[in-house]
Amino acid sequence: MPCAANGDSALAANDYDKAIHLYSAIINLNSASHVVFANRSKANLGKMLWMEALLDAQKVIELDSLSYLGYNLKHAALHGAERYDEAIETFQTMLSILDNAPDVQTRKLRQQYLRPSEVECAIRWVIDAQLDNAPLRVLDTITGLLCDRETQIGIFKMSTQYKELVSSTITHVDLHIEHIEEVVKRYLQYAMLSHRWEGKEPLLQDIQGKCVYDSELDPVGGMTKLRSFCKTARDAGYNWAWSDTCCIDKSNNVEVQESVNSMFVWYHHSALTIVYLSDVPPSSKYGALAKSAWNMRGWTIQEFIAPKVILFYQNNWTLYRNDRTPNHKDSIEIMQEIKDATGIDRPAITAFHSSMHNAREKLHWAATRVTTRQEDIAYSLFGVLGVRLPVDYGEKQDKALGRLLQEIVARSGDISSLDWVGESSEFNSCLPASITSYEAPPCQLPSLTKDEIQSSVSSLRETPVADFASDLYTELRNTSAPRFAAQRLHLPCITFNVMEVRRRVGGPTPESHLTYGVKADGLHDLLITTGETLTQFGPARPTEQRFLLVRPWDRSLLELPDFPEFPEPSGYGDDTESEEDYGTPPSSPSDDWSSGSPVKQGMSDLESRALRLLVRLGQPFSAFLLAQRRSGEYKRIATDHDIIGQVHDVVSVGDSMDIRTIEIL
Repeated sequence: MPCAANGDSALAANDYDKAIHLYSAIINLNSASHVVFANRSKANLGKMLWMEALLDAQKVIELDSLSYLGYNLKHAALHGAERYDEAIETFQTMLSILDNAPDVQTRKLRQQYLRPSEVECAIRWVIDAQLDNAPLRVLDTITGLLCDRETQIGIFKMSTQYKELVSSTITHVDLHIEHIEEVVKRYLQYAMLSHRWEGKEPLLQDIQGKCVYDSELDPVGGMTKLRSFCKTARDAGYNWAWSDTCCIDKSNNVEVQESVNSMFVWYHHSALTIVYLSDVPPSSKYGALAKSAWNMRGWTIQEFIAPKVILFYQNNWTLYRNDRTPNHKDSIEIMQEIKDATGIDRPAITAFHSSMHNAREKLHWAATRVTTRQEDIAYSLFGVLGVRLPVDYGEKQDKALGRLLQEIVARSGDISSLDWVGESSEFNSCLPASITSYEAPPCQLPSLTKDEIQSSVSSLRETPVADFASDLYTELRNTSAPRFAAQRLHLPCITFNVMEVRRRVGGPTPESHLTYGVKADGLHDLLITTGETLTQFGPARPTEQRFLLVRPWDRSLLELPDFPEFPEPSGYGDDTESEEDYGTPPSSPSDDWSSGSPVKQGMSDLESRALRLLVRLGQPFSAFLLAQRRSGEYKRIATDHDIIGQVHDVVSVGDSMDIRTIEIL
């Protein structure tokens, strides 16, 4: 039939109007087969004429009820019309026909498609993976109801987005996981609230089973703020919202533990974090954000450095200073204000990664902040520092902070957190009792330039001290890392024996503190001010109690290269390593052997590093004063200022110091 052939050509050329016209002419002659109706259905699908395509597909089924083609077209038409439940049901019928087809060729077509159950299992796997980094429960910004994860998943499964995803994915031979992940992530994305608790905030028990938009909840304090937050999140396009007031069951200790340890991750994976500044009125001038009480709360550190996208709102829920930058982390003016208030640089705010690296600086960020529960000043830093620890309200700040600092030192070897002044912790005398001991910036000592170091190295190279430097380098390289055991710090140190402690009278010393002159073997004399009473002694008045001035050992002075991350070996035959892998990089192939053997060159590099180390050991350093206890362990003497020690002479430094690991209570 010429019309049929011409219609097929038009369909192949995507000329749907012409194809529909030609196929209709055949159908009007009452001489059409199911193939003509199928082709007109395809043309109608091309034109997105869903109902017309559906009618033709149904006609195909009437004419040939055992043909999978009619059901395939019907699914496509129902899917296009967004009648997804019917589309999925139709597709299952088509799969049944393919499974039971009498000929092998038709049954093979079944391999092109997925069952809805297979797709739903894959979607659930993606959902679970997505929710691994999401809060345990959230508020539905559409209904205003509180939802746990299973309820949230149930709502998703009833949504148009979910049904469309199932209906579209089953038509493929593979799962198209990336598309599933994209749809799931978009639907489950959530907004987080960062704010300052004020008065009576609505708790989980206050809103459980109730709609936050209901006026009957108005008498509950803080409900207006919660309602406005949900509306703001909803207007920004987010179905889900989280607030620490009502989305954590604070009567459930297990949930509190998980929430405290996971909150940083939740903020980091949020699509938006909304910061509500209750004490910043509309039309505020530059500096209002910096002065806000929100900026003084302990928990808010992680709430503005963890998220990728953040927006600040004034107390009438308008954007701070009408700054319409989509992400206030991209607002230079707002980030400058945050830096002025907190001392945190913009790069740290905009691209922060949770870790124990440079712990001292992060402790400094929190030093002037306050929390309602004293333990929270430590717990609020868990996420910032990348640690997970038990939460034990009632243990007090001293122990909570001690456990946190112990974890940092034990796991990372970072001893920068031992740089503090103030009162010692009962947890361990090398740790402070309060976060305020980190209020002063990290101790910054004068350092030599590269040229100055090289000049000193050159002058030492031809002296007998070169051999000592190499031995010292090797000994320090072989020292163990610092560790904690039963709240006792085992700290590798360079130690100097204290020869004399004498009290000094007069000077601007607080009444609660005493000043002592301290003489240590090989070091310049020091003045130390402390709230503790020290045993006075000297050559003419010896004591059995031993005092040490120590330099905690910092392995970075060794200038060791960073070890590369090696891939897992593919088999036992690959499980070998050469000296080059973990030491100095191998020499270039172009190196001339006449300039010296590779071994000699390696030793020369080691000698240079050893001499540079010796030069640096001759510079001023941050020291601790330790007093020995009757049991043999030591206790750190807390001071109200940094103790800065310096050796008399770098050449004879080896005569007066000892390298050892000291056990400190």
